[in-house]
Amino acid sequence: MNRFTIGGLQKISLIDYPRTPAAIVFTQGCNFRCGYCHNPELTCLGQSEGIMSEEALYTFLSSRVGLLQGVVISGGEPTLQPRLISVMKWIKEMGFLVKLDSNGSNPEVLERAYQEGCVDYVAMDIKAPMSKYRDISRYGGLIERIKTSQQIIMDSGIEYEFRTTIVREQLSLDDIYQIGREIEGAKMYALQQFIPTEMVDNTFQKYQGYSTGSLEEIRSTLEGDWVRRCIVRQ
Repeated sequence: MNRFTIGGLQKISLIDYPRTPAAIVFTQGCNFRCGYCHNPELTCLGQSEGIMSEEALYTFLSSRVGLLQGVVISGGEPTLQPRLISVMKWIKEMGFLVKLDSNGSNPEVLERAYQEGCVDYVAMDIKAPMSKYRDISRYGGLIERIKTSQQIIMDSGIEYEFRTTIVREQLSLDDIYQIGREIEGAKMYALQQFIPTEMVDNTFQKYQGYSTGSLEEIRSTLEGDWVRRCIVRQ
C-alpha cells in the first residue's frame, strides 16, 4: 500500500539531531532483525495502520514551526516507506531541517533523497564488519548495497555520521577496528554503548557492552588511524 506508516512520535528531542531541537517520527517496519534492537514494536511492516495519519503529522509539525528546527525520520527502517521522499520534501518545505536514520539497505532511496534536496543529515547504522553483516542483521544479500550506501553518504557533501551499537558478545576489538578500516576517511563515527532493555531478541538482556574506558581507548585508536572524528555515545 502506498502510504507512510507512522509507528511513533517524539515531540521534542535535544540529542537526536546534533545541535538542533527536533521532533522524531518513527516509521513502522524494518527488513533487519538485529537482536539488540530496542524498538521491537517497529520491526513488522504492514501489521498496523500506524498511530497517526500523515495529515495528523502535518498538523502537529505546522504547530511547531518556529519552535523546532528539525525533524528526525527514524524507524524501523524509513527507506521501506513508499512515500518517504514525498514526506521529507513536505517537511523541508515547511522550513525544517531533515535528518534521516537508516540501515543503508536501500542506496537508491538515499541517492534520490540527496538528488531531491530533501535531507540535511544522514545517520547510517553500521551493524558489523562486512564479514559478519548477515549474522548480526539477520538479513542476507547486503554487502554491495551497504558499501554503495556508505560511499553515497561519504560523497554527498551533506552532514552525516556512521554509528555502531557495540555488543561485546558480538563484536571483538578486531571487528570494531575492521569497521574503521571499511569506513576509512569518514567524517564522523559514533560508538554507541549497548544498554540491555526490551529488545527484538530478549536473550540479549544477558549480554554486555564494553566499559566506557575501553570504548574511549577504541575511539582514540579509530580517530587516529581511520576516521576523522570518533565519539562514544552512551
